[in-house]
Amino acid sequence: MADRQGLRTDQAPAPAGGYSQGVAIDGFVYTAGMGPIDPATGKAVGDDVATQTRQVMKNLGAVLAQRGLGFEHVVKATVHLQELHRDFVEFDKAYREFFTADPAPVRTTVGSDLNNILVEIDFVAHE
Repeated sequence: MADRQGLRTDQAPAPAGGYSQGVAIDGFVYTAGMGPIDPATGKAVGDDVATQTRQVMKNLGAVLAQRGLGFEHVVKATVHLQELHRDFVEFDKAYREFFTADPAPVRTTVGSDLNNILVEIDFVAHE
């Protein structure tokens, strides 16, 4: 098996279970699903989807930075929204703040039963 490296940063929430914040292998970085948790307090930030999306993106950006990567390296995003129909437009506006260059990454957005948060996102990035 190829070398696999776990990624860890104090600038993103600590894993709440048996998983890594991210894993790098074969030129790709796979992140865990991140919620809107402030890594300093361990508590969810904001009560609207835009605020929560910005915190999630900040958390994911911190994991990418562990490998010297930024949002321009992201090739795939998977998004879970607690209230898909209600929150999609506001989520998308906040999400687009982080992806300003073309092509934007591919994305799947689904409605999910989340645990007291409005949004969770994971990335696949290429080094």
